[in-house]
Amino acid sequence: MLEAKILVIDDSKSVLSALEILLQFEYKTVKSISNPNQISSFPELNSYDIVMLDMNFSAGVNAGNEGLFWLKEIRKKAPHISVIMMTAYGAIDLAVKALKIGAVDFVLKPWNNDKLLATVKSAYELRKSQQEVTQLKVKENNLKQVINQNTSQIIGNSKALTAVLNLTAKVAKTEVNVLVTGENGTGKELIARELHKLSGRSNEVFISVDMGSISENLFESELFGHTKGSFTDAKEDRAGKFEAANSGTLFLDEIGNLSLQAQAKLLSAIQNKTIVRVGSNKPISVNIRLICATNENLDKMVEDGLFREDLLYRINTIRIEVPPLREREGDILVLADFYLKKFTSKYAKQGLRIIQAAQDKLLSYSWPGNIRELLHTLERAVILSEGNILNSEDFLLEAKSSASAPTGPKTLEEMELLMITKALGQNDGNYSAAAEQLGISRQTLYNKLKKKK
Repeated sequence: MLEAKILVIDDSKSVLSALEILLQFEYKTVKSISNPNQISSFPELNSYDIVMLDMNFSAGVNAGNEGLFWLKEIRKKAPHISVIMMTAYGAIDLAVKALKIGAVDFVLKPWNNDKLLATVKSAYELRKSQQEVTQLKVKENNLKQVINQNTSQIIGNSKALTAVLNLTAKVAKTEVNVLVTGENGTGKELIARELHKLSGRSNEVFISVDMGSISENLFESELFGHTKGSFTDAKEDRAGKFEAANSGTLFLDEIGNLSLQAQAKLLSAIQNKTIVRVGSNKPISVNIRLICATNENLDKMVEDGLFREDLLYRINTIRIEVPPLREREGDILVLADFYLKKFTSKYAKQGLRIIQAAQDKLLSYSWPGNIRELLHTLERAVILSEGNILNSEDFLLEAKSSASAPTGPKTLEEMELLMITKALGQNDGNYSAAAEQLGISRQTLYNKLKKKK
């Protein structure tokens, strides 16, 4: 027995009785009314799945206009109900009118029981499908809100930051591709999210992809998707990031870490606005707003043959340079206060304040790790604090090494970083070549660098 709720509306008591007897063994709830005027006061009409509605209620009238009128009324009160029209007078034009108004099917009296049950079951399945679509749309909208949620804020009011935000606001309203550049830790993804938030696509998804963390052999699968069985671990069809971002914004971070082969594939997708899943030959159209980011000098990489010039032109319609923290005069203490409040709340250490000597120390530091370094510095200070104040000694900042007193690496991690930095310098920033020189994979090299940032 199906859980469906069915309402039968007919002025013939024999019809109502016959349908109640026929349907009660198939469906959990079957109700009937003989007067259509009761529709307006019928309780919880919206909770019903199917209405079986007679076309004629007045004696001697068979034009079907009454049924069409009440069909419209039902559609107004409960637009998602599946309505099946019933009549003893079959006419094609009448059936077409009913279907145009919103009926899902048409039953002629007298009916064949098997055919009627099949019609009702089809109407119920249609109703379930519509409910599932509605639920999926609600889930999709909720998911978009979750994906687009970003508790991080762009904090500061310095001239350098204000200029960037003004440019961001202008560019956001367009559909042009944007390249966000700047040092590590400056907040390039925050600018990308701001571009999305202020754009006409703000109600769609923002998909962020760290290009440096994707291995060469999984590049196409991650970005373009794959079909079941296209490679060993492809156990089912899967959409890539381009499809996931369709109608929204796709943010490709660390774009400078792509190999030339991967760059060629990315360029083709951007130019043609289509992708092809791995293992398929069917092109899929995609409509995205593309934002890329890098801390690399792409112009220099083009000169050195490490980055495709045509790809740079495609992603670089507008370039937004995010200033390093040391150039954002006045923002250091504003950010420090923001993170102090955040971490005192997180670690239940209310009442902490930074004394003037400590503020001076923060202001005099060059912040090579930018906002990310400031964040970690404040979090560490709050965690280790014992009193109500944070003084200079609570902020452990890396002192610049003096030329007269050179210092070497003191730990294995520092040695690794020194070797990686040296290898990258010897290979003009080419991650693949540096990784080969060090005897590790490109992804391992990238992960080690990411961990140390």
